[in-house]
Formats: sequence, C-alpha cells, structure tokens
Amino acid sequence: MMQRTVISLVGLLLGCLLFLEACKKQGTAAAPLVPLQFIVPPEFPDPVYKFENNTPSRQGFELGKKLFYDGRLSQDGNFPCASCHQQFAAFATFDHPLSHGFNNQFTTRNAPGLFNVAWMKELHWDGGINHIEVQPLAPLIAENEMAETMDHVIAKLQDDAAYRQMFKTVFGDEEISPQKMLKALTQFVAMLVSADSKYDKVKRGTASFTETEEAGYQVFQAKCAACHAEPLFTDNSFRNTGLPVNDILKDIGRMHITGNPADSLKFKVPSLRNVYATFPYGHDGRFYSIGAVIDHYRFGVVSGPTTDLLVKNKITISDYEKLDLLEFLRTLTDSAFINNKNFAQTE
Repeated sequence: MMQRTVISLVGLLLGCLLFLEACKKQGTAAAPLVPLQFIVPPEFPDPVYKFENNTPSRQGFELGKKLFYDGRLSQDGNFPCASCHQQFAAFATFDHPLSHGFNNQFTTRNAPGLFNVAWMKELHWDGGINHIEVQPLAPLIAENEMAETMDHVIAKLQDDAAYRQMFKTVFGDEEISPQKMLKALTQFVAMLVSADSKYDKVKRGTASFTETEEAGYQVFQAKCAACHAEPLFTDNSFRNTGLPVNDILKDIGRMHITGNPADSLKFKVPSLRNVYATFPYGHDGRFYSIGAVIDHYRFGVVSGPTTDLLVKNKITISDYEKLDLLEFLRTLTDSAFINNKNFAQTE
C-alpha cells in the first residue's frame, strides 16, 4: 500500500512539473509578428526599396529602433547611429558642420537628414553606398565614426538576453547575424517617411499658402526645381554646384567612387524637405543659413570643367525673390515627423 502511494505521489509530482513546464513554454512563446504597412504618400513615386525578403513588422521596427539608439554599436559606447542623426534635426546632425566620432575625431562630411531613404538608389554624398541595407556598415567600421568591427558588435548583442529574445521573435531564432542586424535597422530607417509638411497639406487641399509663400513657390519652381524636383525635393542626381574646394578636406566628391574625372566635385543633390531643421548645409556644412546657400548661387558659384550648366552662370534671384523663397522653404518643415514619438528613443 505504501509503495502504491509513493508511486502515485511521484506520478502526480511529475505531472505537475510537466504541466508547469508546458505553461512556462506557452507563456514565453513568441508573439506573432504584427505586420507593419509601408505607406507611399500621395504624389510620391514608387520607392526604390521594396522590402523584398525583409517584410516589415512592428517587432522588427522596434528592434531596428533599439539598435539605432544603442551606443554599443560603437567602440566606446558613445556613438550610436542617433548621435549623428538626431530626430529634432530631421535625423541630421544639429549645428555642427562635421559630425563627431570616436576618440574626439571629426568626420569628413556633414551628416544628411535620414528621411525618405527608401526612395534613394544611392546613399551618401558621393553615392558610395547603393543599397539601404548595407549603409550602416560604412559608419560602423569607419575609424573616425563608430570605429567598431561587425564581429565585435554581434558578440556584444549576442551577450544580451533581451536582444536574443527580440531577434528570435523577428527572425525565428536567437542567433544574431550581421544580415539580421542590418535588416532590422532597415525596417526602422526605411519607415522614416516625411510627407506631412504645410506644403503637403496645401497639395492635399487642406491648407493654403500665404501670399508670400505662394510667391516663393513660384520662385522655387522657376529657379530651383530642376534639381530639387517635387515631391521629394531632390532628383537624387550628383552635381558640381560651383563650391570652392575645401583646402583641408580636399573632398573630390563622386569622383572618389567612380574614378571618373567627369565626376570631380560632384555631390548628391540634397532634399530640401525639413531644410530649416537640418542646418548647417552643404556636404561639408560650410553654410550656416539657408540665405547663405541662396547667395552662393547668386554670387559665389566657381565655374570649372564639371560645374553644372544649370548654375555655371549663377542664378538670378533678386532680394525680394530671396525673401519669398525663404518663406516657401519654411513650409517644407514636417513638424509631425520631427516630433513623431514612434521614432523617438524609448529607453
């Protein structure tokens, strides 16, 4: 009788343990991925990046955001992606002409705003990166930026239980690889879409330009739109706009990538969206005001063998037109984007 009782108790105990283990597994089971739709704004062309083999999800977006704000992607922990791409500056670098990097070094270019990147075929001022998913590699391994190695970054992430769980949820297992990390970052960065400025509301018929803004819009269409094409406000081309060479940086632009002398001093045409939030301006941040940029085209263009024909003879803009143009450019500020809490650091 005693033997039967002991066997029954052992069986009951084993049954309880199995039940608790099943409950534990059920409680920690990965939640299903929540689809995240990429919405193309009205009037925008089809994006270059199609999310092929990288279907966006809420969990993937949150993982990418966590990585974007994590200093551990840099050697000393002080330089996350967000250190050069600050949300309040439309994900550009606020105030500094050149971004700061590891060991108190300066980078060699002004960090552009990170928005509407899904529409870019080439990235960086010289177009040296041709795919959004590999773009983070350049700053990550640059000695004057994040100064890390991919192997070391992956090792740091793999040691973090929270990261292992997030990667498991998004990609199906806890193994963290460079490809998975880059895909997650892309799910965040590609979603940084800016298309809700006053200009956009005017185009949608829910707002109206003031008389001055409308006059500035006419100036823009006549004298700026050939390069800064609507609705992205860039044609994503590379042009020599007649900037004198910086004697210290000696940056030759697109030619550094192609090796073609015809590309000497050509840099990517930046988007004018959020231009009031992304100063200073130019590939080396030499202009501290939008007015100074306009004055360059009025008076400062240096003509050379590769200077773009559209600006080679300067652009005639009167003082009144300049003031109107400045008012129009203010309508390109997307406050909803700059203050979107979905894009902000959450921890």
